[in-house]
Amino acid sequence: MRIVIVGAGPSGICAGVRLLEAGLDDFVLVEKGPGVGGTWRHNTYPGAACDIQSALYSFSFAPKVDWSRPYGTQPEILRYMEEVADRFGLLPRCRFGVEVVGASWDEARSSWTTRLSTGETLESDVLVSAIGMFNELAYPDIPGLDSFAGTRFHSARWDWDHDLTGERVAVIGSAASAVQFVPEIVEQAGPVHLYQRTANWVLPKPDTPYTEEQLEAFRSDPALMAALRQEVYDRAERTVTFSDPEMVATNQAIARAAIDVVEDPETRTKLIPDHPWGCKRPLLSNNFYPAFNRPNLELVTEPIDHVDAGGVVSTDGRRRPVDTLILATGFQATRYTSALDVTGRGGRRLDDAWRDGAAAYLGVTTAGFPNLFMLYGPNTNNGSILTMIEAQVDHLMSHLGRLRADGYAWVDVRPAVMERYNDEIQAAIAGVTVWNAGCNGYYRTSSGRVVTQWPHTMSEFERRARSIDWDSFEYPTAAAG
Repeated sequence: MRIVIVGAGPSGICAGVRLLEAGLDDFVLVEKGPGVGGTWRHNTYPGAACDIQSALYSFSFAPKVDWSRPYGTQPEILRYMEEVADRFGLLPRCRFGVEVVGASWDEARSSWTTRLSTGETLESDVLVSAIGMFNELAYPDIPGLDSFAGTRFHSARWDWDHDLTGERVAVIGSAASAVQFVPEIVEQAGPVHLYQRTANWVLPKPDTPYTEEQLEAFRSDPALMAALRQEVYDRAERTVTFSDPEMVATNQAIARAAIDVVEDPETRTKLIPDHPWGCKRPLLSNNFYPAFNRPNLELVTEPIDHVDAGGVVSTDGRRRPVDTLILATGFQATRYTSALDVTGRGGRRLDDAWRDGAAAYLGVTTAGFPNLFMLYGPNTNNGSILTMIEAQVDHLMSHLGRLRADGYAWVDVRPAVMERYNDEIQAAIAGVTVWNAGCNGYYRTSSGRVVTQWPHTMSEFERRARSIDWDSFEYPTAAAG
């Protein structure tokens, strides 16, 4: 069974490890970056860290017991991903610095042809898309943005060759990445203007670095980290559905109290969201709100009218001259595998099939695209994504086992099954009060459908991924042989 995996981030690494365990060793991981790690290799901005405690942000088959602190930072998480890939023998199976530009299903041969940026093609029986949500950068549609003559870069592609010391900086966007890097850059930059469209709730986090004594205890008794992992899992299970109004109110009160550290009353008021906690992605930081007490950080809430060669002009007519423009505008999180030019049965493009928004069964299979398996696909985002990915890879491996055991050339989820499943998921999402409070965010497509979030617990996803109803899938009329 020939397999192509697109992406060598956490999803690709997990899939590769499980394939080798199953004796399916005819595969290649195609990665556009220079190494493994995915989002943890590309997102190197100052202060980048995980918002899930590291005890749970590691693979169950490769637990790490000596995280330096409760919430792992980007360099430490990247090292972990590199170590796992090396330990399990994945590196020789990776092709780095090569981008997948598209893939087409050949119905006559029951195979995928994957097109690479080098002009080459790869033939495979199975295609695994491990590019996830945070793959394609989102750029704001601001008049004059391309006319800016200073330094400009996206926060997800940080320009470490550029020195911000003493510079006038404009940051457009105030969500997940900005909350982490703004407190870092104000330490060295000159005036920093943070342009905020919508305020976010930012909770403090218990992130005191572990002492050497604690680390030694974790190393000598792995059961301690295993117990902590279960504790973090159980706590996440109670919060990810946002179904407890008291919990939502408590977290909102904690975040509201954290804002009180901001000394300027006008700035403090601007930082208070007008939506409930959980409507947008919950954020964590211990130094975001205190950063506004520095004289060189300004919060700007007037919308941007345009950008010129040397500054940013807001709708109130004020022009702020800047040397560097940082776009903290996130990703096109709703595109998933349609970010690639993928063609399935009957020549149908995935972009067309998903015209009203990405849809897949358990986020893994989508009707009309046989032997295409997605990891971190539509409606799988919640809790610890590594836990969710492992469940999806289990689901993938069950299908590959069936194909191999029964000799079928391909498998495809039945359209009616996928439609019923997605109707149920959207109905459950409609029941999550905070997700329907009308705030801006990356969860929804232009059609109004939420295509990113999983509305149930992680354990419920794990249960469904294991419990496969084979009648929900279509196979060729006869098995091979």
